[in-house]
Amino acid sequence: MKIITPSIIGKSLSYPAYREFITNALENAPFVLDLDQSYLEYAILNEARVKRLDKTLSVSTQNQEVLQGLQGDFIWLVISESWCGDAAQILPMLYKLSLCNDNIDLQVVFRDQNLELMDAFLTNGARSIPKLIVVNKQTLEVEGVWGPRPKLAQDIVESYKLKHGAFDKEGSTELQLWYTKDKGKAVEQEIVDLMLCISKKE
Repeated sequence: MKIITPSIIGKSLSYPAYREFITNALENAPFVLDLDQSYLEYAILNEARVKRLDKTLSVSTQNQEVLQGLQGDFIWLVISESWCGDAAQILPMLYKLSLCNDNIDLQVVFRDQNLELMDAFLTNGARSIPKLIVVNKQTLEVEGVWGPRPKLAQDIVESYKLKHGAFDKEGSTELQLWYTKDKGKAVEQEIVDLMLCISKKE
């Protein structure tokens, strides 16, 4: 059975449409996001982060050229949610990367409305997001998967869990500080490396 179907693609949103939906919901009708108060607070915090990152992140000239030279047509299908701190840090860079090649189409789907899809791409048994699924636009075959965070960020999470037993609010603050200092460069390089590997298989 094919994992990625036209129906799933049809339910996805372009990044600008996704951003417009979240922004309008938070400003006018947050109930449509169907979040309890604590998750709504995260969504509001992430809105400010994403607005800043959309303006400040950039792709290096070298990696722009690499992505421009890729062969093939791709959909980058990202499973995400507005309350996810990792997604807020990562989605803006994924969008900047997708803009480097007209044959890369970034689309976003909500995790909690697509649990069957999410459960096909678990991370160590967990519904961790964001999850990037690289899809061949013609065949809808999955060419590669990435996420929920770059290796250096994952190392911070695993190290913190090992030391403290669980990843709590202080751990999340430490992770967000790392993202701020990194400025999306780890995500940028890992995605470029992934696409180079995929391109060699084409």
